[in-house]
Amino acid sequence: MGGRSLGRGFRWLWTSYAISAAGTWLALDAFPMIAILVLDVGPAQVSLLASVGLAVGAVAAVPLGPWVEFRRKRPVMIAMDLLRFAALLSVPAAFALGWLTFGHLLVVSVIVAAAGIAFRAASGACLKALVPRADLLVANGRFESTTWTTTLLGPPLGGAAIGLLGPVATVVADAVSHLLSAGAVRAIGGTEQPPARAGAKRFRAGDLLEGWRYILTHPVLRPLFLHTVMVRGLILATSPLLVVLMLGDLGFAPWQYGLALGVPCVGGLIGSRLAHRLAARSGRRKVMLTAGTLRACWPLGLAFVGPGAMGLALVIAVQFGLILCIGVFNPIYATYRLDQTPNDRVARTLSAWSVTDNAAVAALTALWGVLAGLTGPRAAIAIAGVLMLATPLLLPWKDHAPRPEPELAGAPASSGTP
Repeated sequence: MGGRSLGRGFRWLWTSYAISAAGTWLALDAFPMIAILVLDVGPAQVSLLASVGLAVGAVAAVPLGPWVEFRRKRPVMIAMDLLRFAALLSVPAAFALGWLTFGHLLVVSVIVAAAGIAFRAASGACLKALVPRADLLVANGRFESTTWTTTLLGPPLGGAAIGLLGPVATVVADAVSHLLSAGAVRAIGGTEQPPARAGAKRFRAGDLLEGWRYILTHPVLRPLFLHTVMVRGLILATSPLLVVLMLGDLGFAPWQYGLALGVPCVGGLIGSRLAHRLAARSGRRKVMLTAGTLRACWPLGLAFVGPGAMGLALVIAVQFGLILCIGVFNPIYATYRLDQTPNDRVARTLSAWSVTDNAAVAALTALWGVLAGLTGPRAAIAIAGVLMLATPLLLPWKDHAPRPEPELAGAPASSGTP
């Protein structure tokens, strides 16, 4: 997988993704740390910052799907990167002037979330235009490998940067990463023609819901959508509870939690590199269903974590198995989703998917916080693990042929978005 060239355009798109991902993971939890260390807020406000930014950002992004669909994708990506750059850079500027407030952090988190959804929708359509259909899995595998590399390296480096340079240092780095990402998108080159729109040229109210309408009426995308939204929501909803369980109830040191967070990311690197080979040997659909089923079996193990070295080893083993399966599943699922989506609906479909993802994560995180308050973090993690065991039932077990596309997915790089 690593030796195949996918062209100059893809290399710059991949560079944009890598730079942006590095900045994002370097600044992981920067806003909660700033809220605690600088603004001296309590746990309730920190939870509010995490959930409200996602939820309101998702709502704000609803009209962005059709807006992105009918515009050239690369200018949209550059605009969203520059918007995130400006919003994030306002945080260290306000901090330096003594004007930083909790409300400011909330507003920036909303802007970054909404712009991120629009960027991902545009980049998915851009990828499908730049890369031949037969190479989409290779391309998505490289994105997935990059994700786990930055996940492995970013948080430890970010923590060190905060310790050495102060609480807003990683926010500056994240802002600069979006500026560099915009430059990489600009360097893709070629001529991108504006997408042609059948029928009326003006915006229609129905366009707001077209992404969800297409997903929910599609025999393959509908179960895949429900499965992925539920799995991601349950995994991320229990992440804060695992922090409370390990650092609070079980008395692990922060470095031990960091070890449990970082080491399993190697599984994501391994899985992302295996995905293409496994799919070539056994078929994409079979590997996707198998990996999607196996990843649901791991999270329940976190409910049995105990203190000491054995407990830490159990967390690492469970997280490694989970992330290995995710590393195999994600690039195949992303490719499958693009294969099943016509070129003239890619942006709206991906936007609707991301909006629902973010809203589900926000809602489930808030709900599991309440549940943990009533039952304790271990019981709440166990309930999520039991529910996860049912999520493979939502996978698209019935085989359906892909819907025909109006154009070939592998358009040359110079043609831009079809």
